[in-house]
Amino acid sequence: MNNGKLVVLEGIDGAGKTSIAYKLIEELKIKGYDAIYTYEPYNTLYVKILKEEYNNYRTAFLDALTYAADRLLHNRIVIEPAIQTGKIVVCDRYYYSSAAYQGAMGAPIEWVLEINKYARKPDIAVYLDIDPKLGLRRRQGLSSRFPEYEKLEILEKVRQNYLYLVDKGLLIMVDASRSFEEVYNDVKKLIIEKLGVDL
Repeated sequence: MNNGKLVVLEGIDGAGKTSIAYKLIEELKIKGYDAIYTYEPYNTLYVKILKEEYNNYRTAFLDALTYAADRLLHNRIVIEPAIQTGKIVVCDRYYYSSAAYQGAMGAPIEWVLEINKYARKPDIAVYLDIDPKLGLRRRQGLSSRFPEYEKLEILEKVRQNYLYLVDKGLLIMVDASRSFEEVYNDVKKLIIEKLGVDL
């Protein structure tokens, strides 16, 4: 492979994004591909300052702008250099998360997509769909980087926003309510089909 690729996995917590990403990277490496895992938010100082210094002033709009800036740095520091050297980058969340989550908190989805238009477009973006009740059950007892979103009424809106992005053709949906192997095999088939890799 002369040029690297960007693979994005999306969904609410509990959908299995991280486990799918790790398994995918493991198989890609076995097949001889240079693959790396990364995630968002990338946790630059933008995110740190927002949460630590301005947490009481946060809005959906401030969050969306902060995560967009964080994302552009993530692109410059990690994603673009990796792709330029032929790596397959598997990213756990991307700008679709901003559209879904900040959209659920009140920011217009189209505006969120607009402020992220300079981030690299993925070669494939997969949405792992589960009912939020199941996602919360799977996450029970586990810590979350974003406890402010772990409420059923918010996650219901988040899911609807993801389904809207699927309808727009920006994401490919996979039913993540099934067993890990079933979900992983469907994601793998999509990767083979869209990227032409040998898995």
